[in-house]
Amino acid sequence: MSYKRIGATLSVAIALALGGTSMQAFAEGDTAKAPKMSEAEFEKAKSMYFQRCAGCHGVLRKGATGKSLEPKSTLEKGQERLEKIITLGTEGGMNNFDDIFSKEEITLLAKYIQHEPPIPPEMPLSLMLERHEVHIKPADYPKKPMHDRNWENFFLVIERDVGKIAIIDGDKKEIFARIDTGYAVHVLKAAEHHETLKSKDLGRFWYVMGRDGMMTKLDLWQTPKKMKVANVQVAYDARDVAVSGDGKYVIGGGYWPPHFVILEAETMKPIKVVSTRGTNIDGEYVNESRVAAIYDTPKSPTWLVAAKELGQMWQVDYSDLDNMKITKINSAKFLHDGFFDPTNRYFQIAANASDKMVVIDTVTQKLEAMIDVDKKPHPGPGANWNDEKCGPVAGTTHLGVGKVTVWGNDPKGHPDNAWKVCYEVESDGPGVFLRTHPKSDYVWFDQTKHPEPEVQQSVQVFDKKTREIVKTIRLTEVEGYAAVHFEFNKDGTEVWVSIWNRKDSKKPNGEIIIYDAKTLKEKARVKGLYAPTGKFNVYNRVNHVT
Repeated sequence: MSYKRIGATLSVAIALALGGTSMQAFAEGDTAKAPKMSEAEFEKAKSMYFQRCAGCHGVLRKGATGKSLEPKSTLEKGQERLEKIITLGTEGGMNNFDDIFSKEEITLLAKYIQHEPPIPPEMPLSLMLERHEVHIKPADYPKKPMHDRNWENFFLVIERDVGKIAIIDGDKKEIFARIDTGYAVHVLKAAEHHETLKSKDLGRFWYVMGRDGMMTKLDLWQTPKKMKVANVQVAYDARDVAVSGDGKYVIGGGYWPPHFVILEAETMKPIKVVSTRGTNIDGEYVNESRVAAIYDTPKSPTWLVAAKELGQMWQVDYSDLDNMKITKINSAKFLHDGFFDPTNRYFQIAANASDKMVVIDTVTQKLEAMIDVDKKPHPGPGANWNDEKCGPVAGTTHLGVGKVTVWGNDPKGHPDNAWKVCYEVESDGPGVFLRTHPKSDYVWFDQTKHPEPEVQQSVQVFDKKTREIVKTIRLTEVEGYAAVHFEFNKDGTEVWVSIWNRKDSKKPNGEIIIYDAKTLKEKARVKGLYAPTGKFNVYNRVNHVT
């Protein structure tokens, strides 16, 4: 079967991700004590689980950021209790789903998680090669931009529900292009400034990872219809991607199968697959050890690969792929997402189910510190800034509590404050992202994990000097909408914030509101977007501006 046919519908991708033909999958999922389900009901619930639940609870439902949903625990809770949890969410950071699923769908999902999870198939290198497509050969790439736009101030915006990336002109505040990518894109990255790579066209090529494991290469110098130059599927469920410091390789990490794949950056041809299954920090073998964050390390020819369930950061040396060296650094479970300190030496990553921020020294390739924070830290792309008392600091929001925790991250200049909590800012509700800019006096954060609409639809801003919240901004009062994610423009004068309806939609269901970074007042809006989630400013991301 060709990749085009496989990618034609989401239902096919989900069927592949969660195992076998429909009849086989249902047979594997049949549990004697579980509520009865027809095969059609099982298939529908399986798709719902993949789209909305597997990211936190795992394909095999053993739990990670979210709790285990194996039958031994779900059968004990029972149908009524499970429906209530799905409907209302929990104080621990799980969203309410009553504005996403109907009552009938919630009933169906509660039944499904009382059955044994179907076992997904593997994905060998041979299958990836079958699903590899080159649309424009590298020899035919243009030598200069084929448009007159300021591409370094482009925003690449994930349109989650329709499997597209919107390229927005940051100067003109308008959509310049829409590119078909993988389902529910999670992240995209470009080659970044590195000690071995200082090209003038840095930031031109971007690599996109969809939740269906489809990786797409974009060329921002092309005209809109030619920006997508290559694609390949490397997993059935995936989250992150990174580019090597020399620009030669790309790496993509799989949630299922649990592996990472190394590809040639020019053509996106996959060349090496490495499993991340193994023994975790507790001495237990883990079959579903998913790859969460992946980052290039600016000070050495290595990638950091977060083996989520193992509680290990793997530092992978790509200078010799035939004799590849991997240093496995024990820390804490469950590693999720992170960001570098301003020196680009120390990587700070959330072990969210352990309530810790983990710090890795990428020069010594050792664990530097583990910082105790509050319930389920989630920094997203993170934020670094200077504090008058503690010196250079970083911060995180939390999925499980309304709080921003700030710690010192300058062991050379401020050793007494390094890797210790400096202060905390109480907020109205738990959130997912925070962001700032070196030229800004403020830190912005969302509260999208709060179940109450007025909080979920509001963002808050605190002053770096006073450490006090100076403004709460409600972006919308339309039922079902939430505010999420931030990005500054190239010069740091604007903050871009998304709002979107939490239900999937085949028509535009969101927009980006742009604020003056100094006055905190609204400046403009970009409308006509489909669930605009993550936003990536070319200049800021390539130059490690946090």
